[in-house]
Amino acid sequence: MLRIAIAAAVLTCAAPALAQNMTAAQREACKGDYDKYCKGTMPGGGRIIGCLEKQRASLAEACRKVLDAQKK
Repeated sequence: MLRIAIAAAVLTCAAPALAQNMTAAQREACKGDYDKYCKGTMPGGGRIIGCLEKQRASLAEACRKVLDAQKK
């Protein structure tokens, strides 16, 4: 039960940290890539988006589309 509570708290905190200007669907598209490549990145100042951009070639297609849309 404690593990579930901790996991829920981490996911709740990670979603806003991923990118505060993204919709829930956009965050979901990049969550796996965030967890895989950028989990230790300190939020703020565009660092998470920058981290994802550095890993662009390895990202899921859905996440790349989200990043492209963010640039517009």
